[in-house]
Amino acid sequence: MTRKVMIVEDESLIAIDLKFMLEDNGYEVVAQANNGESAIELAYTHKPQLILMDIKMPKLDGLKASKIIEQQLGIPVLFISAYSEKELLLYMKQDNILGYVMKPFSEKNVLPALEVAFHQIDKFNRLNGEILHKQSELDKRKVIERAKGLLMQSENLSEEDAYKKIRNESMQSQQEMVSIANRIINTLQVNR
Repeated sequence: MTRKVMIVEDESLIAIDLKFMLEDNGYEVVAQANNGESAIELAYTHKPQLILMDIKMPKLDGLKASKIIEQQLGIPVLFISAYSEKELLLYMKQDNILGYVMKPFSEKNVLPALEVAFHQIDKFNRLNGEILHKQSELDKRKVIERAKGLLMQSENLSEEDAYKKIRNESMQSQQEMVSIANRIINTLQVNR
């Protein structure tokens, strides 16, 4: 799978070096910007998986641009900087900042930083997918519980019998239980 990266660097020679380094190592550079404002626009257009961004740039610095990108798009950033580690630590408290690479850089420090960043992105996406799946299952369960409660009330059924009724209708009609539960809720609420 191709990893899509956007480069945001105001020094054109550094940007060109980075682009060639990334492409030579299998990354796809989907866009390049030389200031924070362009970075935001291009992030919207190209939706990279990761942004390699300088901190000090004209118009809008990398820190402010990365905050806007985090709030609006949630795209992670790996900073490129000539700042000292102490100064950089102040910037690392944003959720979408995955680390930094110090200038001057080489393949030896850029590529491992990229691999770690993409590992973190993959891990986040996997965990986020699991959370969304669990939330979806919980939402379905709530609908089924609500339908079960309405059946118990309207037909004077036990909890077990109400559940069996929903399950049996689901099997007979070959529809998900949540679909049957939604229909029951809609029918019984209209009849109230």
